Amino acid sequence: MTEEIIIAGFGGQGVLSMGKILAYSGLIQGKEVSWMPSYGPEQRGGTANVTVILSDERISSPVLNTYDTAIVLNQPSLERFEKLIKPGGTLIFDGNGMKKFPKRKDIHIYRIDATEYAYANNATKTINMIILGGLLKVRPIVEIENVLLGLKKTLPSRHHHLLPMNEKAIHTGIDLITAF
Repeated sequence: MTEEIIIAGFGGQGVLSMGKILAYSGLIQGKEVSWMPSYGPEQRGGTANVTVILSDERISSPVLNTYDTAIVLNQPSLERFEKLIKPGGTLIFDGNGMKKFPKRKDIHIYRIDATEYAYANNATKTINMIILGGLLKVRPIVEIENVLLGLKKTLPSRHHHLLPMNEKAIHTGIDLITAF
């Protein structure tokens, strides 16, 4: 099994962190992993995306032209990456600020209103974990226990008190995601 994923949005949305946690989760689960971030010099507020590949076999190249799954958190990312999802693939999008919605009929499309939920519940630092929970519901590519271990590995120890809040966010995402 190989899963090729792009996660894209604005810097500051937790795009790179989400990819890193997913990559660590794959490593913990014994998978071959590639994590390749891409962001503009302005980082926060600029565009950011990360490619994550999880595989049971050796990964030949981290550079991809198409993806099995795309997670997009803003309109520019939807416009850029929707067309690059393989037929039969998966698109997950956060509806916040979207004016145009996905149009493809040959892929599975899911909406998760993570940003809206997080702002309404004073949990804005967990938006990326809500979305990761949604991903794991529709594409269970790693086990939640390994995601929690990956999260612990990526968070500085001074932030480990936030682990329960992030675990709750993952489960919230599982509940929030809906087919579009």
